[in-house]
Amino acid sequence: MIAALLIAALPVAVQAQTNRTASQNPPPNRVEQTYPLEQIERGQLVFAAQCGFCHGRDAAGGETGPDLTRSSVTADDDHGDKLGPIVRSGRVDKGMPAFSLPAPDVAAIVAFVHDQKRLVETQQGNRRTVDDADLQTGNVEAGRQYFNGAGGCARCHAPTGDLKGVATRLQGLKLLQRMLYPDPGPSGRTPATVTVTLRSGDQISGALAYHDEFTIALRDGSGWYRSWPASEVKFSIDNRLDAHTEQLGKYTDIDMHNVLAYLQTLR
Repeated sequence: MIAALLIAALPVAVQAQTNRTASQNPPPNRVEQTYPLEQIERGQLVFAAQCGFCHGRDAAGGETGPDLTRSSVTADDDHGDKLGPIVRSGRVDKGMPAFSLPAPDVAAIVAFVHDQKRLVETQQGNRRTVDDADLQTGNVEAGRQYFNGAGGCARCHAPTGDLKGVATRLQGLKLLQRMLYPDPGPSGRTPATVTVTLRSGDQISGALAYHDEFTIALRDGSGWYRSWPASEVKFSIDNRLDAHTEQLGKYTDIDMHNVLAYLQTLR
């Protein structure tokens, strides 16, 4: 899995603070903290695989991901009490899914980010953007095999169908981001459908309109909004984007580079 946009889970006002230029000093830490070298090194590997494409391999920002070393949330974090929940819970509405990472991996990411913040505080220099070379290390044939096999991508996508010309429309980092976080559509809503089975046995299907622990609602083919107490009906939700969210937890860094290399051939 990649990552994700850690700071995408933050309020807009906080995101604005994290996007400050590299010439500005990082905010001071609320709590001074140090981490074992082994944990930091582990965090470097995990961060590179999960978050490096967007936030840069050194957590100092990329073309779309904010600079985590200058984030006020990082400064306010105490051994993962702020960053940890963001990594685990995500914010799907802002493009960041929840990740089921083992606790040691989350702790390692936190350790690495804090250590990078420490390094930035002791040296000067500006952050480079993500290099194109970082996105050109994959193997096309291995990516094709993963697409058609273990990745399961071919179950929903076709290089001569919906993906035809995708590398002409999107290049580099934008193509990678669309691969990992597909656009839900113009409305911004997840294209999920739901089938509700009433106690009578009748079934009603439509676009998912609302769902929480108390209520399930849909908009049927005629455009009518219909809702039921969730405890009084049976229902099944089909969201075609769930496969992408699940895949984020399965990708290795090599897998992502390989699939990206393959997608770049679809012109």
